[in-house]
Amino acid sequence: MIAEPLEDVDVTTRRRALRLIIELGPITAANLAERLDLTSAAVRRHLTGLEHEGQILSRDDATQVRRGRGRPAKRYIATAAAHTHFADNYARIALQALGFLSSAVGPQAVVAFAEERSVELQQRYAPVIAAAGDDMQAKTRALAAALGADGYAATSRPVGGNVAVQLCQGHCPVREVATNFPQLCEAETRAFSSLLGVHVQRLSTLAAGGHVCTTHIPVTIPTRVEGK
Repeated sequence: MIAEPLEDVDVTTRRRALRLIIELGPITAANLAERLDLTSAAVRRHLTGLEHEGQILSRDDATQVRRGRGRPAKRYIATAAAHTHFADNYARIALQALGFLSSAVGPQAVVAFAEERSVELQQRYAPVIAAAGDDMQAKTRALAAALGADGYAATSRPVGGNVAVQLCQGHCPVREVATNFPQLCEAETRAFSSLLGVHVQRLSTLAAGGHVCTTHIPVTIPTRVEGK
């Protein structure tokens, strides 16, 4: 068996690292090294390379409790440029088509297109969500898995003592289009709400400049106390 050239191994590993940062960021070097089964020195070499290429940014973890005089661990996130490596090749054509549709028919035509896309998404994902049962965290994990299969690099994370869960989409195949036509994001949010059966709130989107699309999903609905 012919061994793969070292340069190719590095490129493959760096691409895997970038994919994980897109999917799981903000992420520490230690966490990344564990997931890639690399030494600390090796993962930092790849991180340095990705930073020099403008693919990632680092920031201090403000949530980490400091011990002694050590600095908080850095966490890495993907830049907008990183998403071009996983971009849809038809984004430019889609932009031109929606731009023409908006000019020729009017903005309402874009809204109608976004709603039609939302309906199609709900029809495909509904059986997957239904199979997850009534538990909201399980339903959100199922939604994340379905989105992941469609290229959205999605994960779900419990927050607030498990009273809510956040659906995080580290990559969006239509980010470039949604940047110009936010109606796509708005319709997608309504689709999530319909699929999960609760009101959800979009906290950030890649299209609006965030490093990840984050949707806040309540796990439990607070009950109203009589007299209040």
